[in-house]
Amino acid sequence: MDNETLTITDNRTDQTYTVPISRGTIRAMDLRQIKTGADDFGLMTYDPAFMNTASCQSAITYLDGDKGILRYRGYPIEQLAENCTFLEVAYLLLNGELPTEDELGSWNREVLRHTMIHEKLKKVMEGFNYDAHPMGMLMGAVAALSTFYPDARNIFDPASRNEQISRLIGKMPTIAAYAYRHRLGLPYVYPDPELCYTKNYMNMLWKRTEPKYAANPVIAHALEVLFILHADHEQNCSTNTMRAVGSSHADPYATTAAAIAALWGPLHGGANEEVLRMLDEIGKVSEIPGFIAQVKDGKRKLMGFGHRVYKNYDPRARIIKRVAEQVFEVTGRNPKLDIALELEKIALSDEYFIKRKLYPNVDFYSGIIYQAMGFTPDQFTVLFAIPRTVGWLAQWQELLGDADQKIARPRQVYIGQDARDVVPFAQRGKLQTVTA
Repeated sequence: MDNETLTITDNRTDQTYTVPISRGTIRAMDLRQIKTGADDFGLMTYDPAFMNTASCQSAITYLDGDKGILRYRGYPIEQLAENCTFLEVAYLLLNGELPTEDELGSWNREVLRHTMIHEKLKKVMEGFNYDAHPMGMLMGAVAALSTFYPDARNIFDPASRNEQISRLIGKMPTIAAYAYRHRLGLPYVYPDPELCYTKNYMNMLWKRTEPKYAANPVIAHALEVLFILHADHEQNCSTNTMRAVGSSHADPYATTAAAIAALWGPLHGGANEEVLRMLDEIGKVSEIPGFIAQVKDGKRKLMGFGHRVYKNYDPRARIIKRVAEQVFEVTGRNPKLDIALELEKIALSDEYFIKRKLYPNVDFYSGIIYQAMGFTPDQFTVLFAIPRTVGWLAQWQELLGDADQKIARPRQVYIGQDARDVVPFAQRGKLQTVTA
């Protein structure tokens, strides 16, 4: 359209500039022409935390926070969670289309072929202290994979890249399970090639002395759904980290380790653990009114509500809420669920929360389910990292094929001292006193 432009008048110079609009954005570099003189660097945008900056174009995940919509490659998350396995969704995210039956069979075999890890990597993991956090072990072990597979540096060789992607997806649950058993002092359980992706993970976690581990089908299905819900979520903190580190052309193991580090933070992957702490502190339903009053007074935070992007009910939270009921039929009802449901009821009807668009997000119910399934809170973020590895790799692969992308290097607005001279030691204290 001819009118897809923005006209800017610089009141400092009375100059007028016209910049093109594409997909609701303007290119920040188009602002560099706006200068006050020949020595002026040009206008920049200042956007801490990328509140309103698109760093890439992506065809992987569509998210409309105002309407509560999440789609992978155009497919609604609700349909994928209802009808697909996790590895089907992984194939979709990486390849753009859902697999045929033959393609899925080949893909399953390829991923499961890579579930074994090198025996020396086990020794690396055994070097961690007995109480090492599983996320620290996961991050360290994934970074160490770079030393086992030096061919991973050939990131522009499609065959090598596909091999590393299969390796990472296959090995993540094995490394995660070994980190779990290391902390408990239990022997490692090797992958079972006869089991599917999620049941194999459960086998490596929880097998004891029985000849063959039999996963509860309800728990296995719940884990499959949770993995699908966490597979990708647009340009979040860890995905942005994956893209930023990947832009330097580091290999996918080092890049994924960096993304794991970003995910570890309590404001990102650790949020569901904070929800459990909050529910434990509330203790019982009768204490909720007092807690809500403290939230309104700014003395407490309502964890698991609100989202940087969603200004509506997180569609993943709706799905998890349904799955929770299925899980509790097997495990017994977790008393925390009653507290959570009452908190949600209040938040959805109280004008204070409605006005602030504080709706339940994916973290609100996921921690309750994970705990009911037998996972300890220190494992929650690991459970996030396993499926998110697929999204990270899909985004990394897309980055490498994007001609617009260069090494990530944000600008800054310098607010420090002007140029000044170094003075002898004897004068520094005096000058600082006079300046103060």
